[in-house]
Amino acid sequence: MDIETLRNEWDELNREYTELETCNRRYMELLEQLQQHQQKCFNEIKHQRYRMNQITASVRQYKGPIGGEEKEKLDDLQKMSLKRKAQLHEIEQSLPAKSGRYLQIILGDVNVSILNRNDKVRYKDDYEKFKLILNVIGLIMAFFNLIFNYRALELSFIFLLVWYYCTLTIRESILKVNGSRIKGWWRAHHFISTVAAGVLLIWPQGEHWQLFRLQFMYFNVYISIVQYLQFGYQKGLLYRLKALGERHNMDITIEGFHSWMWRGLSFLLPFLFIGYAFQAYNAWTLFKLAYYPPDAPWHVSVMCGLFLLLFVGNTATTLWVVPEKIRERSKERYRLQSMGKSMKLRKEMKNSASDLDLSGSSQVATTTPTSLTPTQATTTPTATPTPTPTPAAASAAAAMPTATEKKEN
Repeated sequence: MDIETLRNEWDELNREYTELETCNRRYMELLEQLQQHQQKCFNEIKHQRYRMNQITASVRQYKGPIGGEEKEKLDDLQKMSLKRKAQLHEIEQSLPAKSGRYLQIILGDVNVSILNRNDKVRYKDDYEKFKLILNVIGLIMAFFNLIFNYRALELSFIFLLVWYYCTLTIRESILKVNGSRIKGWWRAHHFISTVAAGVLLIWPQGEHWQLFRLQFMYFNVYISIVQYLQFGYQKGLLYRLKALGERHNMDITIEGFHSWMWRGLSFLLPFLFIGYAFQAYNAWTLFKLAYYPPDAPWHVSVMCGLFLLLFVGNTATTLWVVPEKIRERSKERYRLQSMGKSMKLRKEMKNSASDLDLSGSSQVATTTPTSLTPTQATTTPTATPTPTPTPAAASAAAAMPTATEKKEN
């Protein structure tokens, strides 16, 4: 290869670099516009909520005569308020959210918002796979600890629990920032489990640990099996609800409740309550170990309190969550209507953009001068491109109820 050829290749590379600079400049401009639009959306959402609170307060303070027509209008206002809250919630899912205090302590002031919907779903699926894989590994290690009484094997298993729950709390906090509606107690449950695993890790080898060790390993084997059953139940139920268009893609636990869920839930609930009773039994065993044999380390009393706290919290939350979700079905219906409408609008925008690309290609092919005679060029009609909806128009369309929805409401 001679010098002239190399020089030509370098010139070609320079032209490509010029295109790269132009592309990067355009990218930076769009990024700046994106930040401006995001801030505008935040301000508009704040304004919407402020006005809604004013209207809601005025409705509550209304003391005039309420006839049939007035009552119907007030009911319509309440329904529209619920729908608007759901619509604002859906809009917020496409905007960056602030990290919680826990993430700021662990990761620093880092933006963990995932703006792309497919990336959100991918991260959620990775979270589910992480739980399943670690659950199977924990089951195997707990089973081996039942067979072999080696301190190194015990510490490896307990260290796995510490790492698992620490990682789980971080992942769940990121999911929470990105729209997942994890119950507050279940997040607290994992924080408490992290503390419990840390206490177990530093519990010294001795008589008290040996008296509790076998029971603890049986407990972990049982809990791993129950968690696998729970994972299969929730995964199948979530898949069915998403197929029916009734679930959000970022949901990782069952937030709605339907009558046909009782069949699977009635199978799972006994296993859950047996697990909760096992936690209470662990607390009772540790309570006795705190007094006999004598000179019990402080780890015994702390673990007794933690197991008792987990038993009370799990039992109370499970008994409370089902009737609460039945009461919230009306709110869920409006949220799902808004979500389905926004997803339909995004699909229409995507199809419109594809049609625009096809129309542009057809127009170029039709008006190419080398393939047309002068007569054909005069008589060939020019394709008119279909305008692509702008984000502002899409937001306005998503906020306006259709005639069918008005009728339903």
